[in-house]
Amino acid sequence: MRLSKTNFLICLDCAKNAWLKVHKPEVYKKKQLSSFELNIIDTGNQIDELAHGLFPNGTLVESRDDTGLTKKLMTDKTPVIYQPVFTTEKYITASDIFVWNSDTNIYDLYEVKSSTASEEDGGRKTEDYLIDMAFQKNVLNDLGISVGTLNLIRLNKEYVRTGDINLQELFLIENLTEQVNECLEDIRQKMEGAHELLSKETEPHGHCDCILKGRNSHCTTSWYSNSDLPEYPVHVIARIHKKKLTELVDNNIFSIHDVPNDFELSDNQRRQVDTAQSGKEYIDKKGISEFLETMQYPLAFLDYETYPSAIPKYNRYRPYQQIPFQFSLHVIESPESESVHYDFIYTDQDCPDEYFSQALKKHIPKTGSVIVWNQRFEQGINKQLGERLSDYKDFMQDVNNRVVDLMIPFFGKTTMYDHPEFKGSASIKYVLPALVPHLSYKNMHIQEGGTASDTWNRIVSGEYSEDDKNMKIQALKDYCHLDTLAMVEIWRVLGSV
Repeated sequence: MRLSKTNFLICLDCAKNAWLKVHKPEVYKKKQLSSFELNIIDTGNQIDELAHGLFPNGTLVESRDDTGLTKKLMTDKTPVIYQPVFTTEKYITASDIFVWNSDTNIYDLYEVKSSTASEEDGGRKTEDYLIDMAFQKNVLNDLGISVGTLNLIRLNKEYVRTGDINLQELFLIENLTEQVNECLEDIRQKMEGAHELLSKETEPHGHCDCILKGRNSHCTTSWYSNSDLPEYPVHVIARIHKKKLTELVDNNIFSIHDVPNDFELSDNQRRQVDTAQSGKEYIDKKGISEFLETMQYPLAFLDYETYPSAIPKYNRYRPYQQIPFQFSLHVIESPESESVHYDFIYTDQDCPDEYFSQALKKHIPKTGSVIVWNQRFEQGINKQLGERLSDYKDFMQDVNNRVVDLMIPFFGKTTMYDHPEFKGSASIKYVLPALVPHLSYKNMHIQEGGTASDTWNRIVSGEYSEDDKNMKIQALKDYCHLDTLAMVEIWRVLGSV
């Protein structure tokens, strides 16, 4: 068994998950990748290909088994090699780009990542990639292959597109040779341990490593390895620290219903546990009443759908900056009025900003409250639209000034309403079915934002036939419509308590 870099990284995160990937791939692959996860893979491939433009006219090693071609290309001192492959008895790895350095008479290694070099808004720390590069360097050392500098290529968060993509400005290159060399021995020991574990034919006994992680951090095969967890496990206690979770697990407490009354938790966590154990709702009627009084008619319930393009699609956009392409709007003019629905979606090839802003200005009331779910998102989009479109800056600021966040009564320290079925989440996907059982996302063609985002990108990229395109557009409209209808109905529930 040869340990690949991918399986090594998976093993570091959850050892049993990696073992199942190698020895029981049918288990590992049973849970289908989400649209969000598939989009990450597609984005990574696009970034890899685009980064080749930094070192053009290279030769691609197409097969992961073709070490012979890699050796020949290196012997010939081919100026640029894409995806060279290296194997030993224990390990296999492919590097992204090898570039011949005529000054040092040796190849430099370049690793391409689709993240940004800024840790804000999704960027990752440089240290996160040292393990990845150290794995490659150790394999190269085993083969007696000397390399020069070890470099990381990532997207520049500050790059703003103007005209054609400028690769030199889009990407940042960091020389991490010294940092990688410092961790080689530590990674070497971990590689040996991972190889030993994954070479065993006997399945690791018991739970996987995720038994000590919050639910959102569970691995691909947690459903298999931790199948004995109850429907409402302690792992979904909101923001539970690993130390606290470990204490519960070590005491064989897996169900939230078994958490002792004297177990130390934050106020929010204790309320979640108490609500689950009692099976009764927590309702702060006074707080809800005061919250609702902050709203002024007409009420505009507003929701956006966006796409975070890693490679800026349009001028004035940065890497991963959200592109607003759709909104749904329910308007209630007065306490006696029924809601009126408006929507907008843009699926042509050019930038949606102007059309989106124009439609929003046309339909949203000029006064009254603008009600959203998670104000940071919509307000952030509005602010960015105002920065890109000076004619709409004042309008977008006015909309932001009128925003009321309907999530506030369900979130964190401001919680005024809790329900056993929320399971510690303030997501509308949990709140809606608990409070308005006749409405649900479960039967929708599109059920969550990641799929909506990916669907729009595939529409504008021309991946669908005309009939399929029209069907997808309708599915996007239905999904976004439910988002604002859900807010209307949740608001009505709050008004009835």
